[in-house]
Amino acid sequence: MSEVLRPGASVRVRVPASSANLGPGFDSVGCALGVWDECTATVTAGPGLVIEVEGEGAGAVPLDESHLVHRAMRTAWAEAGVEPAPGLSLRCRNAVPHGRGMGSSATAIVTGIVAALALVRASAGEADGVVDLDAANSLAARLEGHPDNASASIYGGVTLSWTSPDDATTTVRLPVHPQVEPVVFAPEAQLSTARARSVLPQQVRLADAAANSARAALLAHAVGSAPEHLVEATRDWLHQEARRPSYPESMALVDALRADGHAAAISGAGPSVLVLALRDRVPEVLGHAPAGWRVHTPGIPDTGACVTVLATR
Repeated sequence: MSEVLRPGASVRVRVPASSANLGPGFDSVGCALGVWDECTATVTAGPGLVIEVEGEGAGAVPLDESHLVHRAMRTAWAEAGVEPAPGLSLRCRNAVPHGRGMGSSATAIVTGIVAALALVRASAGEADGVVDLDAANSLAARLEGHPDNASASIYGGVTLSWTSPDDATTTVRLPVHPQVEPVVFAPEAQLSTARARSVLPQQVRLADAAANSARAALLAHAVGSAPEHLVEATRDWLHQEARRPSYPESMALVDALRADGHAAAISGAGPSVLVLALRDRVPEVLGHAPAGWRVHTPGIPDTGACVTVLATR
């Protein structure tokens, strides 16, 4: 292992939330959301790991080596041939809700990978904050198990991703029409991704696969050039109906929004609901907000994960 992590090296990483699938783009399409997690990572002279968490997840996530940001950092260092830092401080300020389909696990994984790579460069005296986002993208997709959320968090915007047999993930940015405005309705209830995936069928009818592939292709066109087709483009045949019993209130909201002509879908694994609203119809969409649900109008950030080098050594 040639690279060395030096005490005093410190970076701050900001990573946006994301919504995955957008209806038919299962495990491949993601949309960055302007809700940000922030983490300051510092290599310390004394051994040991210190983790502080503010905001979402405070008091609920572990503060030891099993913390997801730290686990992702150690994996990134191993991939890069770098010995893990013997002393490390992580100060996390989280705004992305956990367990609600806004990509909180992908955000943590991306944060860890990008922070780890940035600390290597800061330890070498580099102050530009530049990291290899393509390498981070492939590793994040592998750790997350699918590329949709992580790729949107890394690059920003709306992304389309696929993974080759050698585990390399490729991502392209899709254009976003200026009239497209995301609205996210987040209930208090949580749903783990593992549970949401456990109810999915292992086989789908050929007719359903054909219908879904047509809508996924239309989605790539509609989001950038023809937002008038977004309602049809966000219709799904692969996962939402199978999960309806897991989040009946969310599906009832999706049904009501779509009946009123809004492009609504379950956000990722749920139970939040994403609407790709037309800008002049956002007030109508907001009128559907259920009592007790949080409403986000976060916009779609044009950039994803970003690094500020606070100190080099």
